[in-house]
Amino acid sequence: MADIELILPKMGESVAEATITAWLKNVGDTIESEESVVEIATDKVDSEVPSSEDGILSKILVGEGEIAQVGQAIAIITTKGGGSAPAPVAKETVAAPAPIVETAALVEAVAISKEDFKNSSNFYSPLVKTIASKEGVSVNELEALSGTGQNGRVTKKDILEYIDQKGSVQITAQAVAPKVPVASAPKSYSGEVEIIQMDRMRKLIADHMVNSVATSPHVTSFVEADVTNIVNWRNKVKNEFQKREGQKITFTPIFIEAIVKAIKDFPLINSMIDGDTIVRKKYINIGMAAALPSGNLIVPVIKNADQLNLVGVTKAVNDLALRARTNQLKPDEIQDGTYTVTNVGTFGNVMGTPIINQPQVAILAMGAIVKKPAVVETPEGDAIAIRHKIFLSHSYDHRVVDGALGGMFVRRVADYLESFDINREF
Repeated sequence: MADIELILPKMGESVAEATITAWLKNVGDTIESEESVVEIATDKVDSEVPSSEDGILSKILVGEGEIAQVGQAIAIITTKGGGSAPAPVAKETVAAPAPIVETAALVEAVAISKEDFKNSSNFYSPLVKTIASKEGVSVNELEALSGTGQNGRVTKKDILEYIDQKGSVQITAQAVAPKVPVASAPKSYSGEVEIIQMDRMRKLIADHMVNSVATSPHVTSFVEADVTNIVNWRNKVKNEFQKREGQKITFTPIFIEAIVKAIKDFPLINSMIDGDTIVRKKYINIGMAAALPSGNLIVPVIKNADQLNLVGVTKAVNDLALRARTNQLKPDEIQDGTYTVTNVGTFGNVMGTPIINQPQVAILAMGAIVKKPAVVETPEGDAIAIRHKIFLSHSYDHRVVDGALGGMFVRRVADYLESFDINREF
C-alpha cells in the first residue's frame, strides 16, 4: 500500500488558489485513475480535479467551502502499489466544463458596483462573488438565499437559479460611454413561438460581442487567394502525415503559419489598447474560435505559435479543438491570445465579417475553399484553369489599424498562401 497526495493543480498563471465546492467521493470510496474526485471554483471557472492513480480516498485534507493554494495537498489516496513513502504526484490538468469566458461589460455597458463581502458572516466562493458582482446580486440577496451547499452555503447552481428566477439582471445604473441602446423585449407575439432562455455562457458571449462593437470601430478588408498548391500538397501528404505523426493535417495549421509570418512583417497587428496607449505584444498567441456541441463559442489559444513548426502547430490545433469539444480545456488555455482566427468556411460560408475578440485589435476569417475558373499566366500565354480559391476577411480596430495596414496585412497572408511550395517536406 502507498499513500499518494492529491494536489490542487495549476490552473493558469493568474490563478493562485481555489475554493473546494464539493467532494465527489467520500472517504473509503474506490477511485479510478483520471476519475473526478472534487469540484473546485476560482473567480474564472468551475473545474474538477481528477485522480492521478487508482486507489481509495483515505483522507480529505481540505473541506468543502475552504480555500486551497495551487500545489497544496487536498486529499490522500491510498493505492495498491508497494512502498510506504508518500509520493506526491501532481497532474497539471483540470478537466474543466465549458469555461466561463471573461467579458468586459454587460449589454447595457454600465458599471456594476462591487459589494463589500467583508461585512457578511456567510462564506461565498470567489466564483459566487464574481457572478454576484457581474449580475448585480447584492449581499443582502445572497444572505436571503437558502443554499444547497454544506452548512447552507450558496453554490454556483443556487445563484444562477436565483438569477434565472429574477427574470432580469438588476444592475446599478451608472452611465458610461458609449451608451448602447437596448430594445425592450416584446411582451406578446403574433403566431406560435418558442421562448428560449439564454444559458449563462451564451449571455456572456452576447455581452462580449456587444461590448466589442461598442468599443472598436470595425473595418473589414477582403482578399481572394489562390490556394491550389496548398490543396494539392495536402492531398499528396495527408496519408503519410497521419501515418508518421499520428495526426490529421487540416488547412487550419497552414493558414495559421501564414498568419504568423504576416504578423512578423506587420507587428502592430499584434497589439491591444490600454487607455490612450498601444501595447504591442512581442509574443504571438493565436486564438482559434471553436464551436462547442452546445452551439456556444470558445477560443482556445496556441501559445507562442511563432516558435512552432507546421507539425507543432498541427498538433496544437488538433489537441485544443478536441479538448474544446469535450470540455477538457484548462482556464489558462483560453487566455492571453494576441490575434484570433475563425473558420467560417467550416459551415459552407464563402466569407464573413468577424467581430474582434477584445482586447485584441484584429481578427481574420477564412471562408470555404471553392473551385473556380480563373485566368492563369503560362509561358504560352494566359489560359483558363480550375483553381482552388478562398476569401479572407480581415476585421480590425480603426483606432490602431488604418486601412492601409489592415489591407496590406491580409494581402500578405494571401501572398504567403499563394507562394506555398508544393514540394515542401514536413
